[in-house]
Amino acid sequence: QVQLVESGGGLVQAGGSLRLSCAASGRAFNNYHMGWFRQAPGKERDFVLVISANGVYTDYAAFVKGRFTISRDNAKNTVSLQMNNLKPEDTAIYYCAATSTWSMRLRRASYDSWGQGTQVTVSS
Repeated sequence: QVQLVESGGGLVQAGGSLRLSCAASGRAFNNYHMGWFRQAPGKERDFVLVISANGVYTDYAAFVKGRFTISRDNAKNTVSLQMNNLKPEDTAIYYCAATSTWSMRLRRASYDSWGQGTQVTVSS
């Protein structure tokens, strides 16, 4: 497993942008596909975006298309989530997570390392 720590959350107005970062330590970061999930109050933790271990492939939930992008720097053991044109419904705690299984990348259960989360609040 890897240890993950998110940062970059905060309060932003609708239409604004935020960049979240996730720093990894522990076992080889570049062996893991890295995902971002989010959980709003009273709701399930939902998949947002994922990037492959080599950084070549990505996948995303329909609700973020054209607004959010994911990137990684394997030399620095970091993965980032750039969020643009934020909406109030994007308000949630955002988590980064690591999985070894690309075929299961959309499933929360396949991720065995999680960060503590960072709060994103979008005001209308």
